[in-house]
Amino acid sequence: MARVVVDVMLKPEILDPQGKAVHGALPRLGFGSVTDVRQGKRFELQVDGEVTDDKLREIEKIAETLLSNPVIEDFAVHVESAPVAGL
Repeated sequence: MARVVVDVMLKPEILDPQGKAVHGALPRLGFGSVTDVRQGKRFELQVDGEVTDDKLREIEKIAETLLSNPVIEDFAVHVESAPVAGL
């Protein structure tokens, strides 16, 4: 079983009020080195068997039609490797 991750972020030109709120709170909490914050979503999809090109294309279609709003959001799809035991 494999895990495919879809990261969804607002497009750079779209205002991100939640990211701005987090960025504004950081200095009040003593964190001064962060210059910007953008908020997004992460989806983890479990896939049976090997992740083939066909399965990745299907997941990209899922991301485009259900997980994101392509008018205001971008998405990236990647296969997450299995954790190594003992680390």
